[in-house]
Amino acid sequence: TVTDHKLLERIWRAVAAIPRGQVASYGAIARRAGAPRRARLVGHALKVAPASLELPWHRVIAAAGRIALPADRPEGAIQRERLREEGVPFRGE
Repeated sequence: TVTDHKLLERIWRAVAAIPRGQVASYGAIARRAGAPRRARLVGHALKVAPASLELPWHRVIAAAGRIALPADRPEGAIQRERLREEGVPFRGE
């Protein structure tokens, strides 16, 4: 629906606004988009986002400060590498 698409667009704008070298949780993005308690929707929005948006999806992390994607999956490794390239520190490293 139009309302759903507008919410997706708000989520995409919130993700696009995360500055280089910083991260935001799925929940924080949901709140910024006006959809508190809809953190899972943020994950869905990133999955269905057109590639042409070139969103910095790698800057979105789990609430506990961890990468939500499994480390053994290519996407998890890509996310970790992109965050390292931006200077995002990881605990224990």
